[in-house]
Amino acid sequence: MDVGIIVYSQTSHTYSVAQRLQNKLSSQGQDVNIERVVPAGKVNPGEFNINFKTKPDTESYDALIFGSPVHGFNLAPAMNAYLNQIPSLQEKKIACFVTKGLPFDSTGGNQAIKQMVNICRARGGVVMGTAIVTWSMGREKKINNLLEKFSTLF
Repeated sequence: MDVGIIVYSQTSHTYSVAQRLQNKLSSQGQDVNIERVVPAGKVNPGEFNINFKTKPDTESYDALIFGSPVHGFNLAPAMNAYLNQIPSLQEKKIACFVTKGLPFDSTGGNQAIKQMVNICRARGGVVMGTAIVTWSMGREKKINNLLEKFSTLF
């Protein structure tokens, strides 16, 4: 199965989780590529009309994993705009994760995951699982839980 991990990451925290996930899935025999969402220029909070320097194509993958940081208690605007610009995810198997600094899932993590899931489902995707990684507290345990959970989804 070809798995695409599509990630938006400003500080490399989200990207580092994607790399660990790629290693885990690859060790199980999956073909896994990481692709980065890169906006063309600065993205302001609440902005949705975003152009991209790098905008990964989802069509060639059997399954997709989307990763993004939480910004201002919501999904990062760049990932929100990217997901909303994907024409179709029809019947693609999907998993979503977010990374965040504040210690509780209720401080933006739940909201960001809900936004990702709703966008993916609206485009016909089948969301198989989600995860929230809190960067400030219990990070390794949450990353390891994500790796184990996502390694059984596809």
